[in-house]
Amino acid sequence: MSQGRNPTARPTLPGVAEGGCTAFDLLSTLIAVVAVDGTVRCANAALEDALGVSRKQILGAHLPDSFSHPDQLRSMLQAAGGFAALRFDALLSRPGRDSLPVHVLLTRTDRETVIVEMLPLEMQARQEREDRLTEQTRANREMFRNLAHEVKNPLGGIRGAAQLLDMELASPELQEYTRVIIHEADRLQSLVDKLLAPHRHPHTVSDVNIHEVCERVRTLILAEFPRGLTVVRDYDTSLPEFRGDREHLIQAVLNIARNACLALEERLASADARIVFRTRVARQTTIGRQRYRLALELRVIDNGPGVPEAIRDRIFYPLVSGREGGSGLGLTLAQTFVQQHFGTIEFESIPGCTDFRILIPLP
Repeated sequence: MSQGRNPTARPTLPGVAEGGCTAFDLLSTLIAVVAVDGTVRCANAALEDALGVSRKQILGAHLPDSFSHPDQLRSMLQAAGGFAALRFDALLSRPGRDSLPVHVLLTRTDRETVIVEMLPLEMQARQEREDRLTEQTRANREMFRNLAHEVKNPLGGIRGAAQLLDMELASPELQEYTRVIIHEADRLQSLVDKLLAPHRHPHTVSDVNIHEVCERVRTLILAEFPRGLTVVRDYDTSLPEFRGDREHLIQAVLNIARNACLALEERLASADARIVFRTRVARQTTIGRQRYRLALELRVIDNGPGVPEAIRDRIFYPLVSGREGGSGLGLTLAQTFVQQHFGTIEFESIPGCTDFRILIPLP
């Protein structure tokens, strides 16, 4: 960034401290407060992180020079006084890194100052995806409750009638039909119970060590898949404990890990199946449009064939499964349990590497 024409100018906005924007530092959006000539008067921590330069280098510099097309921002700054806000898409240049596509919003605060907000388009897409997922979870919750009411009572009646009929029939061939009815009624009852599981049991909060959760899951999957599977532990032992529901988190991680094992069928047969549990601290992370200073990051990585392209956009929806005979509930329940901790689950998948990433805010 080149030096602007008024490097000694100082911000006058409330909450703006000398050399930085204390109030804006809490936001995930990249923010600069600039003079109408483009001189940066203050910048928040998110902009500092995105550019990869210190705040001292940003202050007093000429913001339009950080854009691929600086004249566009210059003209917008001059025009900002006549409009409540101006918006446009642009490329933010970053020293030694790829340009960052951003959606820019300009808001005039007074005759001399403009707030420039820059929302990375990839972040915008992620936030929209999280919003859709949160809304889908709410819809699922309501659907499951309605399902319980509409299905459980008649299902119990069907099963009871089949049992009574079974006792009256003398022919083993005819009894076979009633037993099919009883078996299918039990299967549907089990399915409804699984759908309702996260909404029926109370949320029990205690101190949780994420590595104890991982070790419990590791023991369970090695007991179920004793041959051909290697589980790698890559832990950051500095991670603090946090308040949460230990059993729900075990179930969430187990569902992800078990799905991975089932997808590793061919590699299990050739004894080169591999799952990695990796824990790290994520800093300045945005979850559900809220920025957190610290978050727990748990990755479950496998070397399987990858998530089928046809279901990637719907993988957390109930009853969606990439495996024949699968219930399609494992990831739905995992996402629900993690959202109960104000977190989220994301994933990336290519053949040979599927990476599920659990993020949970830390105090």
